[in-house]
Amino acid sequence: MIRRTELEYILGTMLDSQPEVSDLLFTVDRPLQVEAYGELKPVILDPAIESLTPYQNEAIALNLVGENQWHIQDLLRKGSCDSSYALSERARFRVNIFSQRGNYSIVCRKLNTAIPTLESLKHPEIFKNIPKEKTGLVLVTGATGSGKSTTLAAILNEINLTKAVHIVTLEDPVEFVYPHIRATFNQREQGTDFDNFSSGLRAALRQAPKVILVGEMRDRETVSIAMSAAETGHLVMSTLHTIDAGQTINRILGMFEPEEQEQMRARLADSLRWVVSQRLVPKVGGGRHALLEIMGSNLRTQETIRLGESEGKSFYEIVEASYMFGWRTFDNAALEAFERGIISEETALLYCSKRGVVTRGIDNMKKSRGESSSAAGLLRMKGLVERLPSASEAPSPSMSLKIK
Repeated sequence: MIRRTELEYILGTMLDSQPEVSDLLFTVDRPLQVEAYGELKPVILDPAIESLTPYQNEAIALNLVGENQWHIQDLLRKGSCDSSYALSERARFRVNIFSQRGNYSIVCRKLNTAIPTLESLKHPEIFKNIPKEKTGLVLVTGATGSGKSTTLAAILNEINLTKAVHIVTLEDPVEFVYPHIRATFNQREQGTDFDNFSSGLRAALRQAPKVILVGEMRDRETVSIAMSAAETGHLVMSTLHTIDAGQTINRILGMFEPEEQEQMRARLADSLRWVVSQRLVPKVGGGRHALLEIMGSNLRTQETIRLGESEGKSFYEIVEASYMFGWRTFDNAALEAFERGIISEETALLYCSKRGVVTRGIDNMKKSRGESSSAAGLLRMKGLVERLPSASEAPSPSMSLKIK
């Protein structure tokens, strides 16, 4: 059996093995591995572990779970469990243990311990309006690892600095531990303090909070209770794994039966305050930058939620039309980051929503600088040339017209 001191030595060595380690991986028949800057790197220990055995992984898993019977039962019944682990005062991890081909594998996501601020994240100025909300629903969306929890932590930190209110968080697991400044925090962890988000949220309504953080909207019951909380004077913040504002609205509505949709559209239109979607992209020179799509609530968004999107009334077009008020699409964010030299042209085109919009924007920037047109335009021209007939072929009159 691996002792706790041995486990902490292993975890510490893995953290020290590379700069900017984000994940620690333990897989049978593979060496210890860490993910840094999106790539897996092997870790060398002394004495060396060239490939992990089933027994070693099981021993590490049991040490990470500890004596929490909730997590052990989840692992045995469902084949996986989520927990958290603190490496002394140095780091905290979100731990997922899962069964694969009869063996246990482990992934430990390193959590940030320093609570971020809106200033440190360099988010747009309009972000300062979100902590000022009194009631309603605020959603931060994006893929796993896109920085949703970090953004929510900065919003909660701002509330903590400015409002004397009671805040209840329901997390899986607890990531940032907030000090009591002006606000009073009660942070509850799934699998230790409550069994699932819907029951934890239902209980939170009896705990007199002004602000409720729900780790993730995973099912229709959680969404329904969250909207009820938002309608009854609470500010509710949560996350969804959706790629933009439009998909976020459709995902929520899609959780309900067709006969319930009209009522849910009306409730969502009244309660939704902000949708912030995130994509982490590589920066020029290394590191990552968060592209943000930001949609607030106005008469146009409320009407579109109630009636559905139509030509000229898509959420993308609504956000784009409100750019002067601080809202932005991913395309706006990509063009801004490219103009400031934060990301490359290729990155902007890879992570945008509408490539044609961003290509035209980049071309206009380059023309204003006196540079040649974008690589995307050159690729289109290359494709056109390759489609033209060879010299031995007789072009049709229509083709001759196109060449001219």
